[in-house]
Amino acid sequence: MKKFFQVLGNILWFIIGGLWFGISYFLLGVIFCITIIGIPVGLTLFKIAKFMIWPFGKDVKVDFKKHPVGNVIWAIIFGWEMCAGYVLAGVVLCITIIGIPLGIKMFQLIPLAFFPFGAEVVKVKV
Repeated sequence: MKKFFQVLGNILWFIIGGLWFGISYFLLGVIFCITIIGIPVGLTLFKIAKFMIWPFGKDVKVDFKKHPVGNVIWAIIFGWEMCAGYVLAGVVLCITIIGIPLGIKMFQLIPLAFFPFGAEVVKVKV
């Protein structure tokens, strides 16, 4: 039964905005990878893009200690804006009953958006 709800959640997420989120992060990652200095950021954005397309059935494990300097720089430049966006989207989605699971998934994206370097996306065992 859990697998059914994961598939249903992923389909709903994909239709509502997951495809656009994924494409946006992927294209932004390509732009960052054009420069040598932006490759770590680009690879991180690819990780986020992969998670954004099908987030149900996956979880994020953040390890700040792997890249503390990169995470602090990211948090100052990009992370806080992304977190604010996810909080706002999560609150708006949680207003409706159908949007509650999607809103909760938005809240789960906050650690990945704030400290993406060293973070891993892992599959949740059903």
